[in-house]
Amino acid sequence: MISNLSAPFGPLVTAMVTPFGEDSSVDLKAVEHIVAHLIATGSTAVVVTGTTGESPTLDDNERKVLYRLVKEKAHGKIKVLAGVGTNSTAKTIKYAHLAEGCGADGLLIVTPYYNKPPQAGLVKHYQEIAKNTNLPIMLYNVPGRTSVNLGVDATIEIAETCSKVVALKDSTGSTDQTAEMAGKIKRKDFWIYTGDDYLTLPHLAVGGAGVVSVASHLVGRKMTEMMESFFKGDYDQARKIHYECLPLFKGLFAAPNPTCVKHALSKIGLCKSTLRLPLIPLTSEEQKKLEAIMEKSPIDVLNRL
Repeated sequence: MISNLSAPFGPLVTAMVTPFGEDSSVDLKAVEHIVAHLIATGSTAVVVTGTTGESPTLDDNERKVLYRLVKEKAHGKIKVLAGVGTNSTAKTIKYAHLAEGCGADGLLIVTPYYNKPPQAGLVKHYQEIAKNTNLPIMLYNVPGRTSVNLGVDATIEIAETCSKVVALKDSTGSTDQTAEMAGKIKRKDFWIYTGDDYLTLPHLAVGGAGVVSVASHLVGRKMTEMMESFFKGDYDQARKIHYECLPLFKGLFAAPNPTCVKHALSKIGLCKSTLRLPLIPLTSEEQKKLEAIMEKSPIDVLNRL
C-alpha cells in the first residue's frame, strides 16, 4: 500500500500555460511573471509543455527555450517537469533527452494517443523510456484525450519494473482506479496525483498525494490550504475550501483546456488570452459566465504584468 505523504514533486503541481503574444509567439516575459506568481501562491512544481501548455503546437526550439527559462526562474524553489509524451516511443525519448539537457527535474509522459496500443505495449513503451533517461517519470493516464486507459495491472507492472517511474497523474475522472492501485501496489516510493481539480479532495481520501492542477494558476493558496487541512485531519475545513473552489474547478473546463484558464489569467493581468489554432477564444457569452464564477472565487492576484 502506498503513502500519500512525502511526494517527490510536492502536493501542488501546476500544469502551466504557455503564454503567447498577439502574434502567437511565446511571450517570455509573461512566462517569467507566471512562474513567479505560481511560486508565490503555493505551487511545489510546474509542468511545462503539457496539454495545458498547448504542447502539440510547440516546436523543438520553443520547448528548449521554455525548459531553460522556467528552470532558471524557478530559482530552485519548485521542481520543473517537462511534458514530453508523444505517440512514438522514439520521439518521446528524443524529447526526454532534450528536457534533461535543459535541466528539467522530471518528466510527465502521457500514454500514446491515437494509435491505441494494448496494455502490454504501454508497459514496453514506458520501460523503454525509463531505460533511456536519468530523470524521474510521472506517468499520465488521460483516456478522454488518448482513447486508451492505462489499467491498474499495467501501471503496477511499470512501477515495479522501472524505479525511475515514481508517480502517476490520474485523469480518468474517477477515484476507482486510484483506490484500487493504492491498495495493491507494493512500492512505498510511488505516488498518485489526480489530474482533475474537482477530484483533489476525494483522491486524497483514497491515497492520492496531490494534484496536477489547472486551477492553481488562480487559487493556489486555497488549494494548498485545502490539502494541508486534509493532511492534518481538519476535514471540515478541507471540505469548506473544496466547496468554495468547486464552481471554478468546473468552470475552467467549460471549454477545451487551456481556453478558460488563459482568459482568466488575462483578466488578472498575467498573460494574454491568445491561443494557437486549432483552439479558439471563448465566446462573449462564455467569457461572461467564467467571469461571474471568478468574481465569487478566492482568486490569487499577485505579480501582475
